[in-house]
Amino acid sequence: MQELTKHVDVVVIGGGPAGVAAAVAAARNGARVALVNNRPVLGGNSSSEIRVWIVGGTAHGAQKFARETGIMGELFLENQWRNPEGNPILWDHVLLDLVRAEKNISLFLNTDVRDVEADGPEDDRSIRSVTGWQTGSEKLIRFEAPMFIDCTGDGLVGFLAGARFMTGREDRGIHGEPWAPETADDDMLGSTILFYTKDAGEPVRFVPPGITKDIAAAGIPIHRHIDTAMNGCDYWWIEWGGQLDAVDDNEAIRDELWGVVFGIWDHIKNSGEFDAETLTLEWVGSIPGKREYRRFVGDHVLTQQDILDQTRFDDAVGFGGWSIDLHPPGGVYSDTAGSIHLHGPGLYEIPFRSLYSVNVSNMLMAGRDISASHVAFGTTRVMATCAVTGEAAGTGAALAVRHGLSPRRLLEDRREDLQSTLVRQDASILGVPWRDDRDLALTATATASSTLTELSTTDAGDRDADATVSLADADFALLLPVDPRLDVLRIELEATAETIATVETWGAGSGLNHIPVQRLSAQDLAVPVGRGPLEVRVDHVPDEPGDVLVVIRRDPALSIRVGAERPPYGVLALLSREPGLVQDSPQTNAWSAVELRRRSPRFSVEPATTAYGAQKVVGGLARPFDGPNLWASAPMRDGVEEWVELRWAERQVIGRIELIFNDDVDEDIVNLHHHRTPFLVMPELVRDYRIEVEQGAAWVAVDQVAGNRMRRRVHALTRSVEASAVRVVVTATNGDAHAMIAAVRVFRD
Repeated sequence: MQELTKHVDVVVIGGGPAGVAAAVAAARNGARVALVNNRPVLGGNSSSEIRVWIVGGTAHGAQKFARETGIMGELFLENQWRNPEGNPILWDHVLLDLVRAEKNISLFLNTDVRDVEADGPEDDRSIRSVTGWQTGSEKLIRFEAPMFIDCTGDGLVGFLAGARFMTGREDRGIHGEPWAPETADDDMLGSTILFYTKDAGEPVRFVPPGITKDIAAAGIPIHRHIDTAMNGCDYWWIEWGGQLDAVDDNEAIRDELWGVVFGIWDHIKNSGEFDAETLTLEWVGSIPGKREYRRFVGDHVLTQQDILDQTRFDDAVGFGGWSIDLHPPGGVYSDTAGSIHLHGPGLYEIPFRSLYSVNVSNMLMAGRDISASHVAFGTTRVMATCAVTGEAAGTGAALAVRHGLSPRRLLEDRREDLQSTLVRQDASILGVPWRDDRDLALTATATASSTLTELSTTDAGDRDADATVSLADADFALLLPVDPRLDVLRIELEATAETIATVETWGAGSGLNHIPVQRLSAQDLAVPVGRGPLEVRVDHVPDEPGDVLVVIRRDPALSIRVGAERPPYGVLALLSREPGLVQDSPQTNAWSAVELRRRSPRFSVEPATTAYGAQKVVGGLARPFDGPNLWASAPMRDGVEEWVELRWAERQVIGRIELIFNDDVDEDIVNLHHHRTPFLVMPELVRDYRIEVEQGAAWVAVDQVAGNRMRRRVHALTRSVEASAVRVVVTATNGDAHAMIAAVRVFRD
């Protein structure tokens, strides 16, 4: 046996999406990182050992413009390119390759941390080291660092360090949460084991093992849907252990879940109710995928009200969008629904104060153990959101070490530095403007070869291929960017009878939302029989650029004319099949974009828009938030290059150029098998481009890329150059008709 000591800047314990994002973020910000994971593969619940799909802000498409960027977004795009079928084995290696590409990360797999050295009084503890046993190599490894991040899920490190934590369900009086129980209890969300099947092409019998449960006798088929086409996380409801201790009773929970899995398969194969003769088991998990255990107490505890009221935090470092998703403690044996969901009107913010311990001065946390009530945890627990908190915690840890501060003092003394760093690396942070005065672009004037100015689809595509969408049982809404004003909307309808259309104008409430939230006006308009444009006077002039939604209420005589091409980016068509819209509590899932995503109602607006101007690449928010926040060219023509240019009054020394392209964050991408996104590379991404600088009367190329498939690209020049202007010249996209760039940032070094 060897005994080793590793000295680093940041120790990240836990290799799920939260831990991976935390380690990569810390390493990219200059910290020496030890990433310690107790399993042989990375990925946590998303790994090939457990196989839960990664979900987050998009809420399986219910949210709009909500996919994560930053490290989680990078992983989504890379997996989409390498592993579009969602093979969980390949997903393991997408994660592993990301970590191993970072020279500042030392990775320790199969290393189970079980000892923590911490000292200090109860209200001001400090971790000195953690020690883990590496199975197989028989090494006892002690990790020493000034900063630690608990991404273990169960919160073991913080528990052993004496960090304050919460378990179970708080009573309603603690935070005033309507969804909390009246009386506190120890119940939690349970654990799950999943299984995969395949068609063997020949009859296969199934002899159930002794652990198999009789699920028919337990009533499970009555309360849960079972289908031979289901696989993996389709069976998310195979859940149990919520009334036990998820750690202390882990072995019993695993055995019970195995019994249920084999019971379901026995029911499919041997009950005679299914056509399953040639089906066989391909894989059954052996590790329970845990949902809930300890939640640490930070300087802020996220609550139900923070989620649904969309509390705006001055220390926001990330966002989420999954519903508050709570499950019955009895799990699979419950006779109630397997889950209940509560949606807000859009996305919500996560503060940095929920990512560090209130009483352990050098411990941050990320993932499902962050500072949140049980109810709020119902949304923050999903893995893409866990990765968002991981990137924020890892970034904060690296900055804290760099400046010799605790996480709390970092927030007090260098909050803008923390948020600016997250914005620069394109993390999942909303509404925080880019103001770093090191960016030379902030003092430049931007121009472009061309700009999209017409919000119109009346002349696009094959009109003979148009379809109609009936409004007999659905309200319709068209989300439009307004910059600087919107006077008139013309939208093509078909009417089977003369009718009066009820048309309303709504605001979204904030950049966090993309559904009708605040009604601004209403009017009744006569519609004759036949096909033609309906002219709507909107007359909306906002104080600042933003979005507006024009709603046409359901009417059995009306249909919307729809083309097959996608509308201008930032425009979205929505349908609501709810019988009415509750203005006081709008919910994003009440308005679906699924039916009309990447299809465009035939419409035009007046006047021309400036929402896609070249100046949008300077500063800005780099993703839809009160508008699309990007430059878009006019439709590209064969052989014609499009470009955006930054020009200064005086020559600048330029050493580094950072670009953020548009990868359509409205497209829902998952890592495993929930659905298959039809693109290996997002069509909106710029594919081929070059960077030029103006020297004298000539433009000189300093870098060139072909085949780009990533959202963020960093160009560190081999040597600094002096120039009075910089151009990004786009020669091709991955399929979109417009060249689009969300941000161009220029630095001296």
